[in-house]
Parts: sequence; structure tokens; C-alpha cells
Amino acid sequence: MKDKLIIFDTTLRDGEQSPGASMTRDEKVRIARALERLKVDVIEAGFPAASQGDFESVQAVAGVVKDSTVCGLARALNKDIDRAGEALRGANSARIHTFIATSPIHMQMKLQMSPEQVIEHAVRAVKRARQYTDNVEFSPEDAGRSEEDFLCRILEAVIDAGATTLNIPDTVGYSMPQQFGATIANLRQRIPNADKAIFSVHCHNDLGLAVANSLAAVMNGARQVECTINGLGERAGNASLEEVVMAVRTRQDFFGCDSRLDTREIVTCSKLVSSITGFPVQPNKAIVGANAFAHESGIHQDGVLKSRETYEIMRAEDVGWSTNRMVLGKHSGRNAFKTRMIELGMPFSSETALNEAFFRFKQLADKKHDIFDEDLQALISEQSGAAEEEQIKLLSLKVCSETGEVPNASVTIRSGGQELTGSAQGGGAVDASLKALESLLHTQATLALYSVNNITTGTDAQGEVTVRLEKAGRIVNGSGADTDIVIASAKAYINAVNKLNYLELRQHPQMVEV
Repeated sequence: MKDKLIIFDTTLRDGEQSPGASMTRDEKVRIARALERLKVDVIEAGFPAASQGDFESVQAVAGVVKDSTVCGLARALNKDIDRAGEALRGANSARIHTFIATSPIHMQMKLQMSPEQVIEHAVRAVKRARQYTDNVEFSPEDAGRSEEDFLCRILEAVIDAGATTLNIPDTVGYSMPQQFGATIANLRQRIPNADKAIFSVHCHNDLGLAVANSLAAVMNGARQVECTINGLGERAGNASLEEVVMAVRTRQDFFGCDSRLDTREIVTCSKLVSSITGFPVQPNKAIVGANAFAHESGIHQDGVLKSRETYEIMRAEDVGWSTNRMVLGKHSGRNAFKTRMIELGMPFSSETALNEAFFRFKQLADKKHDIFDEDLQALISEQSGAAEEEQIKLLSLKVCSETGEVPNASVTIRSGGQELTGSAQGGGAVDASLKALESLLHTQATLALYSVNNITTGTDAQGEVTVRLEKAGRIVNGSGADTDIVIASAKAYINAVNKLNYLELRQHPQMVEV
């Protein structure tokens, strides 16, 4: 019988640490519901001690998720662990994940603690976490650069203290697959009580090796992998959930384990995370990229037509590319719309919310013949974002772009209860529109990124625009969708400005000294 590979998703915690990827409470709940449908084993919902917003998000996720374990992160500090325990009180199944740094450079320069003090803190933290749940995970931060003898000592001690999962993080993405796999094998062999805990890995992608390191660890006995949807995460990101899961599922001849995930939900989950965070998926991204199952070469096309297995090692349907799709249109009724939204994990909290969403759906259907799941996700993401943080709203936009003439735009917004109108010229329709907005908003922010992606196919497809603004060390992503790409650009810019001006600045205390 195959061993079970536990999938620990940290999109809502580590993924949120991507610059500009902050999520609202409702957005975290939507993603958590999607992860639950995906049958993720453990959902790390956030860092309750980081801020009141993070605490409320973890609390909200714990209150709605029933089939997955909900986890909260905590430093090896009593106040962090107590905060996590409080946030997880309503969870059907809860886990506290506590950590402390163990590499020489971290202990000396960041913690300013001796190895003995670090072990003492770790043991005390695990014992305190056990007061709230018997499902406790411990991580030696920067394990990839820690001394193996010391790792053996601290891990043996936390197992004795009650830790049930030992997570070995390659915090800075420094390890090589062969080396990292050997580390896992050595720890499992050398620690006397290793059989009393599940070994886990959490790999970062600084050298592009997060998935390779994770799989090397699995080959050497790790039975939990910490990962994120689309490989989202700080710096270069984390191990990509979809790549880890499908590598293990596809190569059952090679791996002695498998996950319980319903892989048909992968693409839907990927698109949802991309829409909410404003991080588009690159077309050639494995599994979930638009080109992942596309064949341009004539030789490849001929081979696939004769036998799919010639050039496809897995079926597109198995990861959700053509399953669970219903096309809605302008004649679709309110019940069909409501039913599909529930199936997509986006139920409505009230009749008012349903009516508002259905009105927006009908507006979109008047512009676009067929409405796909991706359109619905974009529509709801835009609506929920507006409800959470909309202080500035686009009322009208008029653009003139003519051959031989300088494009100009006139825009009207509502801000602080007032209607403001401004105009500007630019190098193109989008440039003129954003300059007109800036003439009214005076953000003085730097536009660090402008990206356009089509949500579905066809010339009437909605365009999804992502903009990234930077100001005084703050980074936010804004997104907007519309069948008119200029309007989508204006919506994205306003969305980013709303976040820049009104969203709480979140701090992540794992980045400061303990």
C-alpha cells in the first residue's frame, strides 16, 4: 500500500508575503474553500500574531473549513502561540506551527542566543502549543544551513515535548536536491525517536530548485510537503503545489506515496489565486500555464492525434482544464448563476450580495456572448475587492485615440464623496487614462508593473490588467477586468491606489528578531 503524502498549503501565509499579494479576509476565505475542494490536507491560514487583520483571517478560515486542518504560524514565543490558539479555537481540526532559527548565522546575528537557549525556547513553545492542540508542527528555520548534529539534538527534544510534525525548511533556497535529500535521510536515521513524527519540507525557489528539493526529500522519507498554489511566495516563491502533486501522481512507478488531492480542481484554484493576488500565471508554467497542454510543432500534433501518450504524460482533464465547465450567457437565469457560483466555491452571504453580483453578470453578458468560469471568478474578485476597500470609484472614462493625433483621456471618479474630473494626454490610450487618474489622485507612486492577460479566448474576452505601485517602501498589486482593456487598466490602477491608501500595512514578525 502506498504511503500518504500530506499536502500542506501555505498560499494564505507564505504566499501572501509576495510583494503586493496581501489578501483581505474574505479573499482568504474564498481561497481556503477552494483549497478544501482540492482536498488539501493542511491549510496554513496565516500568522495570527502578525496583525489584527491576520488574526481575524485565520479565525474566519477556521470557522468555515471543515474537511482540512487549519494551521496558524507562531514564533517560539508564548504570546504568539496563545494568539494562534485563540484564532484556531473554532476549527474542526487545528494545528499550531511554531518555529525558531537554528543556523549559526541566525542564532548569532538575529536571535543572539546560544544553541542551548534555542533548544530551551523550542521545547517550551511546543509544550505550550500542546495546551491548545495535540497537532503541533515545529520548524528549525534555515535548516538548510544548520549543522546536522544540532538539528538532531533540537528535533529529538521537540519530539519528546510533543511535536508530531517536523518541518525541515530550506529557508533561503540554498540546498541542492541530492544534498537536501541526504539531509532528510540522515535525520530520520540518526534521531532516536524519529518514528514518532512525520517529516516535512518547506523549500524556497531562489535557485529554481524548490520542487526538485521537495521531491528529493519525498524520495528520502519526507511525507509532508509545504507548498503554494502557482509557487507563490516571498522572493522567488515556494515549491509549486501543482508541480509537486502531479510529479508524484504521474510517476507512481518512482514514488512510494501519493496525495489525496482531487487534481481536477487544480486549474480552478490556480486561476482564483492569480485573480485575487494579481499575479498572472506565465503561459509556459507547468500544469497550469495556458501552453502547458498546447502543441505547436506539427510532429507533436500528429503524434498526439495518433496517440495522446506520445507527447502528453498526463491528461489536461486530470488537472481541470476541461472539467467542471458550464458556459452561461445573457439568457441564463438567476438560479443557474447562483448554482454555478456555489459550485465554484463562491456562495453569497445574502440576497443583496447575490442580486448585486447577478446585475454585474448581466452587464457582462450584454458585452460578451459566452461567460466562462474564469469570467465569473474575475467578476466576483472585483466585486469583493470593491466591497472591502473601495474609497475611490471610477464613474466614467472617455478616450480618443486617432492616427496622427496624440491620444487623450477624460476621466471622472468619486473620491471622498466628491466627483472629480481630469484629463491628460499620453503615448497611448492606456497611458493617457492613467495620467488622467494620477492628475486627480496625486499618489506620486511608481508604476513598477503593468501586465495584461486575456481571461478567456476570443476577441470579446475580458482582459485582466495587473498594475503594481510602489511608494515609500510599500508595494501593492491592483487588478481590474473588462472587455475594454483601457477600462480594465483604469480599474486596476484605482484598485491599487485604494489598497495603497487604505489597506492596513501588514508586518510579518517572522522577519524580525525573537
